Amino acid sequence: MEKSGKTAKAEKAIPDGTEEMETCGIVMPISGIDGCEPAHWVNVREILEAAARSAGYEPQMVSTGAHVGVIQGRIVQNLYDNPIVVCDVSGKNPNVMFELGMRLAFDKPVIIVKDDMTSYSFDTSPIEHLEYRRDLRYQNVVEFQKLLAQRITATVEKSRTDEGYSPFLRQFGKFTVSKLETQEVSSNEYLVKKIDALQQEISKVSSTWWNFQASRRANNAAFAGGDRAVAYLVDPTDTESLARGYIYEELQPLSLTDLKDPEKLRPHLASLKKRTAHLDVSEDRMRQLLLEYGASRE
Repeated sequence: MEKSGKTAKAEKAIPDGTEEMETCGIVMPISGIDGCEPAHWVNVREILEAAARSAGYEPQMVSTGAHVGVIQGRIVQNLYDNPIVVCDVSGKNPNVMFELGMRLAFDKPVIIVKDDMTSYSFDTSPIEHLEYRRDLRYQNVVEFQKLLAQRITATVEKSRTDEGYSPFLRQFGKFTVSKLETQEVSSNEYLVKKIDALQQEISKVSSTWWNFQASRRANNAAFAGGDRAVAYLVDPTDTESLARGYIYEELQPLSLTDLKDPEKLRPHLASLKKRTAHLDVSEDRMRQLLLEYGASRE
């Protein structure tokens, strides 16, 4: 059976000899905004998806992807790769407007839709918007879906046959649109990179937890020490503050006499050196902090 024109355009060959539909990216609100609950946007999404399928495309939120990775990176890649994107600016959700801006900057085909309660934005007002009723009245929804499906087909067709096609940028002069670089790596290389990145994140979390625990213990000791110890309250985000906290926690139990006894002080200094090894504080600065602590005990 011969395929219709629009369906043939929306399909691509895959290695096993079958065909799959190309993707129509969806950009739209998903959480409550402008008086509309999340359930409202679920209904709107179903309407947009039905129109995309009617045009022969597989609808997919641009935040969706088959691979596991950073969601922002996935969004940018889909905004660049998808042959057509439908963007619902109803309610003027900031994330939606930002993603629309990226798609326009890529100078790729995009169709903007909005509900009848949302005003036009100045920067995108030159682009035609398809409008639907916010109350999603049935007859209006049917007409809107039909028009959107037609617009998807026509927009993709024009972008592929018109060499001068530009949805937005050409109105302001000549521009060269940068392309996203694609780097091919083996599955092993990819896994190694991801594991390295995960280990770095774990290290950061571990360091943050360790610093928090150190600051908590030092702060507890400082409060117990009275007014004299207030200067040793620890900010876990500040390296020198953490070093002071370690010094206070290690040396506070010693009497003034013990602090002046090298034999009694030596094991505490050795312990302190190990406990502060992960901090980016020079030996000279540590000596100064130790002297400051000693002066505070006089």
